[in-house]
Amino acid sequence: MALHSGKLTKNLVRTLGPGRHGDGNGLYLVVDPSGARRWIVRVTVKGQRNRGGKPLRTDFGLGGADIVTLNQARDRALEYRRMAKQGLNPRYDIRQEVPCFEEIAQQVHIERLPTWKNPKHGQQWINTLAEYAFPKIGRLPVSEVGQPEVLQVLLPIWTEKHETAKRVAQRIKAVLDVAKSKGFYTGENPVNTIRDAKVLPRVKQKVQHHKAMRWQDVPAFYADLATRDATAAKALMFTCLTASRTSEVLQARWEEFDFDAMLWTVPHERMKAGEEHRVPLTPQMVAVLEPLKALQSEAVFEGQKRHKPLSNMAMLMLLRRMKIEGITVHGFRSTFRDWAAEQPDVSREVAEMSLAHKVGSDVERAYARSDLLEKRRQLMERWCEYVVGCR
Repeated sequence: MALHSGKLTKNLVRTLGPGRHGDGNGLYLVVDPSGARRWIVRVTVKGQRNRGGKPLRTDFGLGGADIVTLNQARDRALEYRRMAKQGLNPRYDIRQEVPCFEEIAQQVHIERLPTWKNPKHGQQWINTLAEYAFPKIGRLPVSEVGQPEVLQVLLPIWTEKHETAKRVAQRIKAVLDVAKSKGFYTGENPVNTIRDAKVLPRVKQKVQHHKAMRWQDVPAFYADLATRDATAAKALMFTCLTASRTSEVLQARWEEFDFDAMLWTVPHERMKAGEEHRVPLTPQMVAVLEPLKALQSEAVFEGQKRHKPLSNMAMLMLLRRMKIEGITVHGFRSTFRDWAAEQPDVSREVAEMSLAHKVGSDVERAYARSDLLEKRRQLMERWCEYVVGCR
């Protein structure tokens, strides 16, 4: 019987939290946020190079930790390392076990976590697969997931939950692309084939706009809002004046504000388009912010927990308490845009850039480097004067 040594123990295998935990010699225990545990081994194949000319280093799945014991994982990892040292790629060894679709999906999720804007997006990615794909194809060897299996997942939700179905399809495609890159899948990605052949029924989507307040009604609404002391009211006032998105306002931090330059700079990771956005501050906006400084919180609009922002529902619930029905917080962006469209000397470009919308083609944006800050400042000053001054 072989003697094994390493950093992990049977107890650690059962109790370690989410992440990738090394045992040594390229063997890792991967623990998903869901609690699922699986083994992988990283080897470098002797004499083989990747496309960049560097030694070919690859991760291989060794099975779930609920099935493969620590000692078995070490034995398999040792076998893979021996093959790699001989110049044999374990990917092509007939004894290799093909992982199931769920195992590959969980690995893709872990590897892509650093690329998402926030943990919520990453969790949504795996949650949609867990709800719609895993119950039907999760335990299938990934090499056996073809068109019939993908259709089995998509057809029941394609018309009733079309946007969700499209996301599920994109994520299945991503999982199978990764499986192919690791040698577990051959042939055309079935998601591409289904799309190109137009197998799924055509769904005509109705554009649903956020319900917005008439711009003529905003001054009276704002005057009512200004009489309220709640932090949610201050956040909604600031949202109305800046025409910003809910998340941009609620996640605001004091270090983003330069009151000397009268600028609020929203970092790229919190913007929908992934690009930094400068919002010109006006005296009316500063008047909303000034009293909040006394709280000495890291969050500008602090919620019930210290240094944590208000919940995403705080402003919407305030609207409901004010008996403002059929209006959404996001809709105030449309309200601002409608007002701007009525101004005779405001260009579409300035109005759209005030909303952090991309204007023009990629080529046009490549040459138009200015964010039209001063023109946008003039527009926002006029908007704030209208909202606050016309009571």
